[in-house]
Amino acid sequence: MDNIKIELTSKSTRMGGKILETKKSLPEFSISGYNIHKCYREGEKKLEVLKGVNFEIKSGEIIAIMGPSGAGKSTLLHILGLMDEPTEGDLTVLGWTVKKMNETEKDNLRNKYIGFLFQFHYLLPDFTLLENAALPLRIQGFKDSHAKDLASELLEAVGLKERMSHFPSQVSGGEQQRAALARAMVHKPALLICDEPTGNLDLERGEEIRDLIWRIARSKGSTVLVATHNPEIAKNADRIIKIVDGKIV
Repeated sequence: MDNIKIELTSKSTRMGGKILETKKSLPEFSISGYNIHKCYREGEKKLEVLKGVNFEIKSGEIIAIMGPSGAGKSTLLHILGLMDEPTEGDLTVLGWTVKKMNETEKDNLRNKYIGFLFQFHYLLPDFTLLENAALPLRIQGFKDSHAKDLASELLEAVGLKERMSHFPSQVSGGEQQRAALARAMVHKPALLICDEPTGNLDLERGEEIRDLIWRIARSKGSTVLVATHNPEIAKNADRIIKIVDGKIV
């Protein structure tokens, strides 16, 4: 995240956000939430998934979010990654008051400064691993050659130097997830959100992915949130947040 600079719109400060000129100017807390609720409705039925959670996550922290299936882990991550909105509560992400942002600003903040790694790799099957890893930079307008140079560095860092020209179907599940991690980190995100990133892997491969996430994120100074139900994957996180029935316990 060296020389990170967030420019969402020409009216960024008016919308309540803070311009991050450099890594050193990141706010003390990358994320803070107060009284976050999330409810879904189906006709007359109301499903309350998050029930007033409060949290503060320091910049550069690696946080494991644990809890049983259905506890609200994924819902919380989707809200923190600006892919969903809370029904109620106040949320600040990277110095921005989310309720004061318009949709374009949310899109720009998410696309430029948040990385995502999911249980399924979601690599494009007709793209090589190198092309997949370079995709976030190409979307941002980087020249193809420069994007691929940066992507190749990440792929080499995750042990895929000899696999860059391969397609996803030509590599193992663990290698696919490594490529997905390289794609998530290629733009040096201030925030990396991982939702059960090892759920489709055996324990050994899962621990390899965990160690890679930890190592690369710490080298970039990224804040990391990892949702998992596996205590082995949560090992060595700076903190563990446990969610049960929509509440932090």
